[in-house]
Amino acid sequence: MLLFPQPVFNGAKKGLLLWFQTVLPSLLPFLIIVNLLLQTNVIRHISRFLYPIFGPALGIGRNGCFAVLAGFLCGYPMGAKVTADLVELGKITKREGAYLLSFCNNTSPGFVAGFVVCQALGRPDLVLPSLCILFLVPLFLSMFFRLFYQPWKAREVTSKSESSYATFRLEIIDEAIMDGFETITKIGGYIILFSVFLSLAFLLPIRHPLWKNGFLPLLEITNGVVMAADSSLPFACRYAFLMGLCAFGGFCAAAQTNCMIAKSGLPLFPYIIEKLAAALAASLAAYCYFTIFCM
Repeated sequence: MLLFPQPVFNGAKKGLLLWFQTVLPSLLPFLIIVNLLLQTNVIRHISRFLYPIFGPALGIGRNGCFAVLAGFLCGYPMGAKVTADLVELGKITKREGAYLLSFCNNTSPGFVAGFVVCQALGRPDLVLPSLCILFLVPLFLSMFFRLFYQPWKAREVTSKSESSYATFRLEIIDEAIMDGFETITKIGGYIILFSVFLSLAFLLPIRHPLWKNGFLPLLEITNGVVMAADSSLPFACRYAFLMGLCAFGGFCAAAQTNCMIAKSGLPLFPYIIEKLAAALAASLAAYCYFTIFCM
């Protein structure tokens, strides 16, 4: 920071603006609402509705279905946070939580469709296939991940404190808001930190194409999408790399995930391996689709 104050300042400013203008208004309402659902019995009704769809196919209990819904619709790191919260509240077992974490923490469909495909790549025609790839690949891989975590008791675990949340209390709103602000602040801190890392990484005397087009985009997904989309690689390779990056989420999303699951005792290392497998599968699927149907 003392030797390179300007790059550090620019990186921190860029990360702060990204958090304030995009992440904060889009993710904070979800955090507060999800916290309210988790601390009341509403989640039981939602899970009961989702269970016939997700339960038998994915081999999960009723409460685990809510983590799947949040993880696929809300984006990083909501899937990890909801899963960890369900474990801490005693609504799912730790083993089932580790299985859920292997596939339900994903990039939001709005980010993929609006920013990655339409804005960065300029190809609205790829929105539907991109969403199918990023939705179906984790679900497909879950069949293999399940083998490492079974058998578990895929059942609705009754929390010891569940009865205290049976009736709605105004204090729950305060708790949900404070927890939401704490979570969104931690996410902002990681975004700023990794934006500074990325800014400093450009100062290193490394000119290999894999450094700029391969490793650096993996640090933070939003900046990485722009870098990968502007690279000189053939479009099929750029598209495949971006789908892999969205499936992995970047190291910043991994750090955010670690922050969300720290208190629950869920392991991080298997999650990283599973996300790398998803990234490889998504890249391969995207490359095959584009070369077969779009060329």
